[in-house]
This record gives sequence, structure tokens and C-alpha cells, in this order.
Amino acid sequence: MRIVVALGGNALSIRGETLTGDSQRASIRVAAKALAQLLEAGHEVVITHGNGPQVGYLALQGAAFPLDVLGAETDGMIGYVLQQELDNAYRPEAKYATLLTQIEVDPDDPAFQTPTKFIGAIYTEEEATQLGAERGWTIGQDGPHFRRTVPSPRPKRILEIDVIRILLDQGVVIICAGGGGIPVVQKNDGTMIGVEAVIDKDHASGLLARDLEADAFLMLTDVKGVFTGWGTPEQALITHATPDQMAAFSFPNGSMGPKVDAACEFARATGGFAAIGNLADTMQLIDGTTGTRVSLAEDAETSAPDQSAAYQRA
Repeated sequence: MRIVVALGGNALSIRGETLTGDSQRASIRVAAKALAQLLEAGHEVVITHGNGPQVGYLALQGAAFPLDVLGAETDGMIGYVLQQELDNAYRPEAKYATLLTQIEVDPDDPAFQTPTKFIGAIYTEEEATQLGAERGWTIGQDGPHFRRTVPSPRPKRILEIDVIRILLDQGVVIICAGGGGIPVVQKNDGTMIGVEAVIDKDHASGLLARDLEADAFLMLTDVKGVFTGWGTPEQALITHATPDQMAAFSFPNGSMGPKVDAACEFARATGGFAAIGNLADTMQLIDGTTGTRVSLAEDAETSAPDQSAAYQRA
């Protein structure tokens, strides 16, 4: 199968843990071992990844550089370690490539007026208020914590899609569209320029999976799957659902919402299946024995009929 795998930022760094080179490598090593199982099973794999913690950290260190440049920097940083650890985890000869990927967005996207994408470290309310005042940041509440928020426009077009197809045809395992890709807009004269934003990684990965006509689209994170009634005694895992069934639930933009939207869009456009679940369950997500699977299958059924409370962090 051709599989697009989106590694969540929380699958590449432990939530709440201080980000260091050693801690990032340790998390990526775990991810690489899980992805190596897909290669061993003979699947054709394209890998994307989040960069929220990393790009936020770099923004603290290099205030002189805009987010598109910092996004490109994280693509190289994460891609290098992931590529190396994949090579260490999968011994048979394989070819890997990390590709800086520009993704066009609409300069008039309303997301530029309402920053909702969390990036960087977590702060107390007092710390966040101080940083917001000092740096001109927009701050949002992420569960019990506070983090910087930035615009997250929807992806329109992957500029390097033809290059990705060429690499796939040559049997290359590709790491691309890191952090949702590098956001760019087209100027009136036809030239491209980067913008101060972070594209949602799941929406960008879903567009990539659709463009490549993938058979499966996996979104790997640090939770079991998509739940209703999250955090309550009535919480229940949605095991299988059609896009129409998923549409009956509501998930906020800052949590599981983008994953569910991307899964539904992929299933409707390709007829393939999307799965959301824990990194450790990668092979079981392919088998459909764990996590949340979204497909057009007529026998799909939800395990959680209560539609009143579907909030969940991802």
C-alpha cells in the first residue's frame, strides 16, 4: 500500500517535557522504529511531521527570522534526525530524502485574522501574559496551560508535488511537508514569498495524501484515538466511522478537529481509509484493530453514540 504517515508534534517530543537535542532524538528514535515496521511489511511510505514545539523554541531564540524561515529550519533539523534514525532502525538498504516543501496558502484566508495554532512551550498565565506583551504574541489557553498562537491558513497547493512523485517512482522513502510545509503566497507578479504562519500539519498531510492518491493516511500522536465525552466518565473511543457519522460530532480547532477533518476529506476524495491513533499502535492501525478508522465502508459504525461532548486534545 501507499501510505502517508503524519507524525504529530507530540509523538516527536513528550508533552510538557523540556525540548533538547537528546530528548528530541530519543522520541524520534521511537517513532523511527514504529515506521520501520511499515517498511518491513513492504509498504510505500511518505512521512510528514509536526514542528509546533520546535518552531516555537526557535522563535524564542531567533526573533529576527520570520516563521516561514524558522519552519524551513525545523524541517531540516527534524528531517535529518528522522532520516538517520530510520536508517538505523531499518537495516535493509533503503533510500531516504528529506524535502523542504513549500505550500501555497491564500493571503486572504481568515485564519490570518484569528490565530489559533499553538506553537512552542507551555507557560503559566502570568508568564504567557508577560511574553505576549514583550513580543507582541497572541496567547491562547491549551488545556490547563497557555501557549503562543499563530495564524494557520488552509493549504491550497503543494509546490514540490511533482518532485515528490518522481522520488516515489524511484523507491525513495520521503520526509516532506514538515510542520505543515513552508507557507507561501503568490504575489501579483507571479513570484512566491513566505508568510508569517504555520499551516496545520494534518490538513497539509491530508492534501499530500489526496494528491498522491494514497491507499491509507495515518495520523500518529500520543493518544489512543478519537473519543467522545473526553475526560468524563462517559468517554468512549470511536473505533470505526464514515465521514458523515464523524460530522455529527464537534471537535475544536485547537485539538482533534483538524485530524478529523483531514481524515474525512481523505476518505471522501480517495475511497481509502484514514486512521488516528497512538504511535505505538502503528501496525494495528493498518489492521483496523485499534485507534479510530474513517472510511466509506458501509458497515462502519461508531462505538460512541453520545454526540453531546466530543472535546479532545490531540
